[in-house]
Amino acid sequence: KKQLWKQTVEQKIKNQKAVLDLNQKISEPLEEYRLTVKSGDPANREGLAAQYYWKHLFENFSRRRFGEAPNNLLNFGYAVLRSIVARALVCSGLLPVLGIFHRNKYNPYCLADDIMEPYRPFVDKLVYNYILSSNNSDLTKAAKANILTIATQDVFIDGLVRPLFVAVSSTTASLYKCYAGELRRIKYPELD
Repeated sequence: KKQLWKQTVEQKIKNQKAVLDLNQKISEPLEEYRLTVKSGDPANREGLAAQYYWKHLFENFSRRRFGEAPNNLLNFGYAVLRSIVARALVCSGLLPVLGIFHRNKYNPYCLADDIMEPYRPFVDKLVYNYILSSNNSDLTKAAKANILTIATQDVFIDGLVRPLFVAVSSTTASLYKCYAGELRRIKYPELD
């Protein structure tokens, strides 16, 4: 489990770095965090990377569940992503309640919360671009419609470009194979 979590954190940080790079933001510290992730991430490189990422992606922004905009857009996007991941996990024969890292007896989607981590930057990118193009951070009908396109966004995974919902299925199938001893690495998407 610790090695699977390490892979997950490394890919999440790599994808966060790509979002910053695409938007001409300084991203070098994220590479340092990614390269120093240890098994199980005991030094919380994920948290340090997230702190840096949010500070530099949006100006004067604090990522909080119930914080000011664009938290509302991000929360909606993450809810959509979580449902896509939970569905793919069940389709792959996995129980979303049994997480790799996340544990909470009141959360029936711990594994979905784990597996969606490297996919979160795809939502971040979509939200960032929406705010840039519309100059609006309200959760309107148009914003929701735009965010719902996350399922069909093209992502690069396993050497191929696929819609995100197909990529998630590849990820969950590879996780199943890791648990079965057939693979040692989870297949995660790369943001470019």
